[in-house]
Amino acid sequence: MLSRFERKLWMPMNATGRSTERLPVTFYSTEKALNEYSDGDKVIRKAALAKNLANLLEESTSYSPHEAVEDGYDGEEIGKMALAKNLASLVQESCDVHEQKSTRRTRMEVKRLLEVRIKKKVKEQFRDGKFQDLMMKVIADPNTLRDAYDCIRANSNVDLASDADNLSFESMAEELANGSFDVEANTYTISTRGTKVKKEELVFPKLKLRVVQEAVRIVLEVVYRPHFSKISHGSRSGRGHWSAMKYIRKEIVDPDWWFTLLINKRLDDCILGKLLSSMKDKIEDPSLFGIIRNMFEASALNMEFGAFPKGHGLPQEGVLSPILMNIYLDLFDREIYRMSMQYETSKCCNAEEHTSNSKLRSWFRRQIDGNDVQQYNVGKNSGVRVHCCRFMDEIFFAISGPKEVALAFKSDIERYLKNSLYLDVESQGDILACSDARGVQFLGILIKRRLKENAAVRAVHKLKDKVKAFAEQKQESWDAGAARIGKKWLAHGLKKVKESEIKHLADSSSVLHQISCHRKSGMETDHWYKNQLPQELRDSYYEFKKRAKEYISSETASTLALLPGSSPIDSGYITEMIAPANIIMKRLHRYGLTNMDGYARTCYVLILLDDNQIIDWFTGIVHRWLKWYTECNNFSQVKHIISNQVRMSCIRTLAAKYRIHEAEIEKKFDPELSRILSTQEIELEEANTELIPQEATFDGALMYGINYSGLCLLSLARMVSQSRPCNCFVIGCSASVLCVYTLHAMERQRFPAWKTGFSSSIHPSLHRRRIGLCKQHLKDLFLGNISLQSIDFGAWR
Repeated sequence: MLSRFERKLWMPMNATGRSTERLPVTFYSTEKALNEYSDGDKVIRKAALAKNLANLLEESTSYSPHEAVEDGYDGEEIGKMALAKNLASLVQESCDVHEQKSTRRTRMEVKRLLEVRIKKKVKEQFRDGKFQDLMMKVIADPNTLRDAYDCIRANSNVDLASDADNLSFESMAEELANGSFDVEANTYTISTRGTKVKKEELVFPKLKLRVVQEAVRIVLEVVYRPHFSKISHGSRSGRGHWSAMKYIRKEIVDPDWWFTLLINKRLDDCILGKLLSSMKDKIEDPSLFGIIRNMFEASALNMEFGAFPKGHGLPQEGVLSPILMNIYLDLFDREIYRMSMQYETSKCCNAEEHTSNSKLRSWFRRQIDGNDVQQYNVGKNSGVRVHCCRFMDEIFFAISGPKEVALAFKSDIERYLKNSLYLDVESQGDILACSDARGVQFLGILIKRRLKENAAVRAVHKLKDKVKAFAEQKQESWDAGAARIGKKWLAHGLKKVKESEIKHLADSSSVLHQISCHRKSGMETDHWYKNQLPQELRDSYYEFKKRAKEYISSETASTLALLPGSSPIDSGYITEMIAPANIIMKRLHRYGLTNMDGYARTCYVLILLDDNQIIDWFTGIVHRWLKWYTECNNFSQVKHIISNQVRMSCIRTLAAKYRIHEAEIEKKFDPELSRILSTQEIELEEANTELIPQEATFDGALMYGINYSGLCLLSLARMVSQSRPCNCFVIGCSASVLCVYTLHAMERQRFPAWKTGFSSSIHPSLHRRRIGLCKQHLKDLFLGNISLQSIDFGAWR
């Protein structure tokens, strides 16, 4: 807020002997604003001028022209006063418009603005090729800590203008500067409950330590972000899941083999020592390295390779874990560049006949011709190409060339990870041919390759679909006509049956017995007539069914041979991204949305929630699928699940809550249920957003842990009473809550986990933990606007 003071100007005695009081003028100082905003741009100066004039307008509205005449002002002065009022009104309107625009800033814009301030301070510390004294000059600065705290609040979707926690950033900065900040005292531990459950603990940072971690994260991002390789896609600005999939689909051309590497290891002394040693190449600051080591000794870093998917907003992923993991695995990325260049440019019998026409690769090949490197026979007529894509600790490889080269490359990579980076590599990741129908799992979806259909193949498939639809139509017509005729035969027979003859069905002389003689074993009553249909008609229909089935199930190649001028030669392979529809259906059953047969059912855990909260929960899973699977080749299956399972489960949950028919629920909640889009609405939304790239809505660095946070299951635990008040557990939110909820950890998938829309690996220590959430943040959690990382689980201890 701008500082304010008032000063009154007094007129001497006028001609009538009366003392006249001029308008009280209020002055606003921009000194504080300029201190808070180091840029000191023109916007602040204009805002200050607008405030001055607006205040003049506000305080002069009660001063009428008649009073001005009585006080001795002449017409010219009164005209100037009117002009000043008009001018003040104009500037005030301009200021209001500017303030309205500033309030429309998104969370990404706010975080980007906050990080830019810290970025300027970090760059000022670059001297002699290294960043120096980052702890003393940047992190141990009250303004930096305040900006880091605002970044945390922005992640929590909290209005920065609202009341904040009572933190003394000056004392925190002083403790960091003199090295007296106690890391262990600013942590708390949550462990699993129950005697039959394996004892597991999870250490969380308290708010002060979390702010320090956020400040360290931003500083390290500024230092290392420009130096990360293109292989890395995790927690990177302008990159994410979508960029990794785009690279695999469009940039990797004609691979022969692919595989993924599964690494597992908790942060230990060897890894931490290697990490800090590599950081000394760019940073010279023992104080910074010391506090990172203190966090490790207090188990507050929460950095683990493998174990759970990264970037899904899980509480066990620490604040510093993404940037530290990228810094550490950047050593791996650089080794991949070196090894891939070695394999691709190794001298062999016909190395000059490589299909790659890259001048850069040719130059590297000429440069290393004389070097003593291990030689591999990489093929005679086709060059070896190595492709790598890494998202945090999930690593994907695709190789063009012989299988022997792929095996040798995989062996070298595993050896480097074990011997140089001290990581454990699982031996489950086998090398698969890219044409293998099983495909490979990466980032929670399935990647496969199939033959690209040419125009003739598409024509054949289209014709098959038409024949299949025509055959199904004839089958429906045959069954409908047969049922109609059968009912007429049955009615004709029953008209001649007397009531007394029904009791004597066994009597061979009764009419009912004569009719029943036409019934074969296993036939329904309305099918008796089939024995009386003309044999030619039945034979003709059965022959049609047989021919249609043979054509539909026939091979495409044999059908193409019948087309004039067509060739069965394929036109290459294409890479497909397949959403795990079968896994999604299993998760729907686990969360209680479907029964064993896959039909929608009532989700009884959600019944006690408010109506809008129930609909928000179901809407959240739909929004996640639309955001994650739109580019998948089997997105039509996902749309079918949305319409048939998710929407119907929501309707049946509301129907069970109110104990009324489902049709009445659809009428009553029609506006709310429209948020769960139908298949047609999804297709319309796809058409409207087709030209909007995901880069505009996703940012892998600023929204890390939020864009791909899974949906969690919450049930109502109790209502909050005056005797037991409770505030919202979301960091930075001080709103009072009305209800306390129980968190359910429904599953713990093995790494790597499938991406199903639900939280796949919530730590077991958080199972059945009670948390208080205000209505806004409960909605944000359901819709995916915040993640579980924004919740302070230590609010009640």
